[in-house]
Amino acid sequence: MLRRWKRIRRRILRDDIVVFLGPTLSASEARKYLDAIYLPPVGCADVVRAVADHAPSVIVLIDGVFAQRPAVRHQEILWAMARGVRIYGAASIGALRAAELAPQGMIGHGLIYRWYRRHPLADDADVTVPMAPAELGSRALGDALIDMRLSLRKAECAGVIERRLRHELEALARSLHFSERSFTRLLQAAENNSGAAERLAALQAWLKAGAVNQKRSDAVNLLTHLADHKINSRGESNSFEFELTESFANDMHYCKMLETLLPKCK
Repeated sequence: MLRRWKRIRRRILRDDIVVFLGPTLSASEARKYLDAIYLPPVGCADVVRAVADHAPSVIVLIDGVFAQRPAVRHQEILWAMARGVRIYGAASIGALRAAELAPQGMIGHGLIYRWYRRHPLADDADVTVPMAPAELGSRALGDALIDMRLSLRKAECAGVIERRLRHELEALARSLHFSERSFTRLLQAAENNSGAAERLAALQAWLKAGAVNQKRSDAVNLLTHLADHKINSRGESNSFEFELTESFANDMHYCKMLETLLPKCK
């Protein structure tokens, strides 16, 4: 009698990959796609610190801080890339930085990255959401404008709302401060449109299963891509030479990471 063996894909811990993640996707869920080193949303000096602490081949930027402390600096990403670390970005601040630093070799992934590459003057706040502190899991406390816009367009295509109402809701969503943006808040703000009450009620019901979460999709796709591709060691150093600027040195000094940037004396 022949036995049928079920092929099981074994997860391998990639301790050479560091991922900065927060409200877009929880670390526990992300490990289903890529078992790597997961750190809270990236901020100023965190890329330098990750290189010093983990010596990774790859650093993935997905989520980052934006109000609690300074955001991740372009210079520290360039510093890491000049040392042969591959830097990927997607979904949120990762997509933003990848779009800005693509000419220097940062690797972007996903629809949101491509959108920022196509529209370099697009607002950073389109992907920003308020989030809980890292101690509480950095979970999202609202919805990103880009996900709200994609959801509204999908609802229009599904016949739930008409184009005029979609445009009105998009404008209303953009008028909300990013710290207050959510579908709940949007529908509350739209209640004055009495002529669309029935459509708004239908939209609210439809959103429970139909809402788009493009940030999550882009993050999952990038993690899956990295899990399916072998990255054995650090890549070759980029062709550009990194120059330590005074402002960047001051930032790293403030974060107590300046010594990491300086060449070691023999």
